Amino acid sequence: MAGKKKKIRTSFRKNRNVRTRQSDLTRDYQAGDESHLDADLTERISGKGALSRKRTVVAEEVEDDAGTMILPEIDESACACGRVLSVRGLISDVATDAGDVYRCATRRLLKTLATDQRHVVAAGDRVWFRPEGDDEGIIERVEPRRGVLSRTSRGRQHILVTNVDQLLIVASAAEPYLKPHLIDRYLVTAEKNRLRPIICINKVDLCETADLQPLIGVYAQLGYRVILSSTVTGQGIELIRDALREHETVISGQSGVGKSSLVNTVDPQLDLRVQRVSSETQKGKHTTTTARLIPLTEGGWVVDTPGIRQFQLWDVIPEEIAGFFRDLRPFVSRCRFADCTHTHETDCAVLDAVADGWIDERRYESYLQMFQGDDAGRPVREVEFDAEFDADLEP
Repeated sequence: MAGKKKKIRTSFRKNRNVRTRQSDLTRDYQAGDESHLDADLTERISGKGALSRKRTVVAEEVEDDAGTMILPEIDESACACGRVLSVRGLISDVATDAGDVYRCATRRLLKTLATDQRHVVAAGDRVWFRPEGDDEGIIERVEPRRGVLSRTSRGRQHILVTNVDQLLIVASAAEPYLKPHLIDRYLVTAEKNRLRPIICINKVDLCETADLQPLIGVYAQLGYRVILSSTVTGQGIELIRDALREHETVISGQSGVGKSSLVNTVDPQLDLRVQRVSSETQKGKHTTTTARLIPLTEGGWVVDTPGIRQFQLWDVIPEEIAGFFRDLRPFVSRCRFADCTHTHETDCAVLDAVADGWIDERRYESYLQMFQGDDAGRPVREVEFDAEFDADLEP
């Protein structure tokens, strides 16, 4: 284990094995049982022991892209190193460098550590596990993470994938409707976690490409790469294939935009399962149910993720949001007040830039919805190509 061993006093979740209290004293008394006379008159719970919310462990505490991690001491000579391909309930599929895949449970110590994360193990994690039998094992430790894509879910951090270097944001020109506000949320997350973002607008065969040019121009002027694609006509597929080659890429977007279909077209040998979008609701079905790493024939990995209908930012306070907008960032330091929120203040350089046309009005509306909080998101306005700007907050 790297670093000096030390004892750390850390918080644990409440023990799942709750101490059972005797509840039949009255019945035993009425039946003439006098064993209660020998029972303790008081009940004491020590500050240490099975019911304690804090325990001392021999571990190393480190900071990574996902937050603070506790690396417990393990016997590396009895363990193997691997990477998590997918997580399905309590079982994680872990692949070694030799290509062997083990079905692994997670060590109890890791599951009971008190963290903000919904799940202690995520797709893409590099882990140490103890082999048990031919194809099973126990995950003993999760290594520090980089390149994390996560969101807020019920007040906790939901890590979609770890250890990737770029994010392919897939949206659809139609069926379902294009949601630029959702793209903006992904871009903020990519800026925060140092992921290289690529915007892919799929299903362009269902609309007039010229209608998309104003939106494409805004993102292109900010330095973002935008690819128009169609699995029907083959447009943009070669560009996507080149972008994915020799990279570790997470593919994310709302349900039904064609993420799995794109991967199938880029690498026909994969044959991922796909479904059609509902013609009544214009919403996709969750064909992909869990994030999983998929090796590409021409080199590199992709992570196909379940469709997102709500993407709340994780670990981003309102005061930080403007700094993650490439178009707002140059004007922030020019505001009159150091604590300017860029929403209503006088002598606000951001508001002046919006009024003068230097900042796109729709992008500024995205900033306002993120700054005001996820509950404030509502349909803002429609555009010429009939896209919905509804801040991706579906019921």
